[in-house]
Amino acid sequence: MSCILHLSDPHFGTEQAPVMAALERFAHELRPDLLLLSGDITQRARRAQFAAARAFVDRLRAPVLLAVPGNHDIPLFNLAARVFAPYGNYVRAFGGELEPQFAYRDLLVVGVNTTRPARHKNGVVSAAQIERVAARLAQAHAGQLRVVLVHQPIAVLRPEDEHDRLRGAEAAIEAWSAAGADLVIGGHIHLPYVLALHERAPGLARPLWAVQAGTSVSSRVRGAVPNSVNVIRWGGDQPEGVCRVERWDHAAAAQAFECVAVHELRPGVPANA
Repeated sequence: MSCILHLSDPHFGTEQAPVMAALERFAHELRPDLLLLSGDITQRARRAQFAAARAFVDRLRAPVLLAVPGNHDIPLFNLAARVFAPYGNYVRAFGGELEPQFAYRDLLVVGVNTTRPARHKNGVVSAAQIERVAARLAQAHAGQLRVVLVHQPIAVLRPEDEHDRLRGAEAAIEAWSAAGADLVIGGHIHLPYVLALHERAPGLARPLWAVQAGTSVSSRVRGAVPNSVNVIRWGGDQPEGVCRVERWDHAAAAQAFECVAVHELRPGVPANA
């Protein structure tokens, strides 16, 4: 395992065909070992939107897919479905495991469902979820990159995005860092960035980074930020102990995804080392 393709917020129902075609070409060239999909797969949680999303994801040909739902993947206007079967259409397309896990010799990914049918937008991570994830992380073995997959961001860069930050984030950051997490991957706000959480909270047990993706194929881009995806490389041909996080933006003129930023992280190495 050495290459992860991270997509978020495709919002099927607002997808753009040229961007989809470019992403499909990119995925075929990249040939990722794992595809992570961090929620808001659809715009309105309709069955046809989920079916279109699933068909597109399958065309990317990643051998392994891990997905978690976003707030848009719960019906908004169909109140009966929201109350009695909030994840019904999601489950039909992406399976009944809302908190999937994947383990390989050099990688562990733990998914967390941060959506709540009673909430319109904001996400929550409960004490029970924090404890469950920490327990699984603590079982990881040396050499595994330890990743937590959520929808809402565990940390934000700008004060105006604070209201979108995951409820329970502070406790999660502390517990997951102590348990050995390296990356917390999310989306929701359509802004791509990598944020060193241990620089904001110097008392963390070990380095921990938030890795956010923009919207992969939706027309609902934020400001001047184009459609974007992340590529995460670990092991394989990578230098030992280095996790490479690449941001790839869609360039409309070229009708292709292009690498615009690279972060080289050193999981487990103290920030002042």
